[in-house]
Amino acid sequence: MRRNIWLLAILLIAVLLGINNTIYYFTSKNTLEDRLRHELNEVARQIQLSIELSRTGAEKYQEQIGRELRAASIATQFALNPDIDKVTNAQLVELKKRLDMADITLLERTPDNIVLSRSSNPNQIGYKTNTWKPWYEAFNQLFDYKQVTVPWGQSLTNFWTGPFEFSTTDTSNINKWGYYYDGATNYIIDPFISYESRQRAYDEATGVNQLIARTLKGSGSLLEIAVINPQTFSSGEVTTVTNNGDTLRHMTQNPIINGSYAFRHSGDQLNVSQANASSQTVWVNGIINDKHVIKAFIPVDIDKVASMLDENGLPINRYVLALVADYQPIQDSLDKQFFNIRLIVCTVTLLSLIIVYLTVTGYRKSQDKLVRQTQETYVEDINQLFHSIRAQRHDFMNHVQMIQSLAQLNRIDDLRSYAADLTGEIHEMNDILNIGNPAIAALIRSKISQAEPLKIRLETGFSDISKLPLGLKSLDLTRMLGNLIDNAFDEAGRFPEDQRLVRIMMYEKEGCMEFAVSNPCHNAGSLQTKPLFQPGYSNKGAGHSGLGLAIVKSIAEQYSGHVRVSFDEPDIVTFIIRIPY
Repeated sequence: MRRNIWLLAILLIAVLLGINNTIYYFTSKNTLEDRLRHELNEVARQIQLSIELSRTGAEKYQEQIGRELRAASIATQFALNPDIDKVTNAQLVELKKRLDMADITLLERTPDNIVLSRSSNPNQIGYKTNTWKPWYEAFNQLFDYKQVTVPWGQSLTNFWTGPFEFSTTDTSNINKWGYYYDGATNYIIDPFISYESRQRAYDEATGVNQLIARTLKGSGSLLEIAVINPQTFSSGEVTTVTNNGDTLRHMTQNPIINGSYAFRHSGDQLNVSQANASSQTVWVNGIINDKHVIKAFIPVDIDKVASMLDENGLPINRYVLALVADYQPIQDSLDKQFFNIRLIVCTVTLLSLIIVYLTVTGYRKSQDKLVRQTQETYVEDINQLFHSIRAQRHDFMNHVQMIQSLAQLNRIDDLRSYAADLTGEIHEMNDILNIGNPAIAALIRSKISQAEPLKIRLETGFSDISKLPLGLKSLDLTRMLGNLIDNAFDEAGRFPEDQRLVRIMMYEKEGCMEFAVSNPCHNAGSLQTKPLFQPGYSNKGAGHSGLGLAIVKSIAEQYSGHVRVSFDEPDIVTFIIRIPY
């Protein structure tokens, strides 16, 4: 039974270690993921700063191009007649070559529209602009006020320009147009520059896409970076069908402003919208394109610029930076750490089991030794009791002969004295035999023999011996009483012979059997503050283990009982064992 209990305890320890390891694994997993998110946030901040620097630089470069277009417009004005009817397309062809422009177009105002009337490119001529929003509004403001107040693009004195973009008149090329009007002519001068000739070289050297490409190349875990337009992301690419039936793409309204968007997920639209609305980073941990990744959607506030527009053509004040990181390095680190944890835990578990085994084995050996010693003491006490009985029977004839001789010699006083001594010894033996419990009888007989040479007077009193608790082992009972009596003899031995009194009582009280052992004690009250039942505590000095009272307490508790100390009599200490029956 005890072996099963120990096996159950070891199994319980193993289960607890398993639960602890599982908790530790997931705690470590969350810690590593949090660390990755923190690192990804740091990388995102660096990327965000770099993107903003690159984007701002690109905006400033476009402003320089805008000033170049205004200068070209002024030069064109000086070279042409202020009346559009006196300007030829051939003149514009010559001017575009001298000014290094892609083309030059003149816009004329009609009663109900603004029309492209003259151009160095014949394909530009004849287009009406009333459907070009917000360009048409800017053209009217130039004609009316010689200044543009449209809330995007670049506005200079008598001049306005939008960003690089595709156009209705040329849906295959990206250009940047400038518009100049100061009232000295009856037309708006519109020179424009191609993206290929100006902006591409800048973007390839320092642009956002190049920055993203270099960042991805230098990163070990980043898989994708995308700059997302949150206003058009849900609706997709914004396009317009021109009067010629061509499809016009609006680059400034692209859902993906910069970078790539290959790791698509069905919840991306919701995540982009949530990040944009809450101004908080949204995290996604899952499988995309058959790869375990962590995806972050980070909102970034910016000044309104002409190169990022919403679906209505108005500048946006925030974009969403999407970062995709490979989860595999985290998993590899987690697996490595978990392997080390398992190795440590298995080693600790094995050592723990070895320690438990050695402890249990040592404890069992010590218990077996104590039981063996108790059994030997019990057998010795029983043998001593039987020896005393046999000795009395053996000496019976001698006593009878002695009585007969004293009677014949008429030595009545000696006869009475001898008979009294003999009767006392017989009564004492009968009292021990009448206890009714061989184990207690043997123990008491042994302690009487032990008390005589120590000059200790031993008093006993037993009642209701038949009510001993069922299941109370004789060995356990003799171990408890033996320890208490031995302690009492040790303490009584310190007193003068006339004060060496030890009392042993057993009685029934309130449904329990009580065993009381009393002895004299100097400063008995001071014992109330001592840890008497703590293993290892002893006030006897060196050479004593301090385990006696701890063993008594442990055995009593095994039978749902307890041990207490009483100081009811002056200079007397009484240890009382109380066990229910």
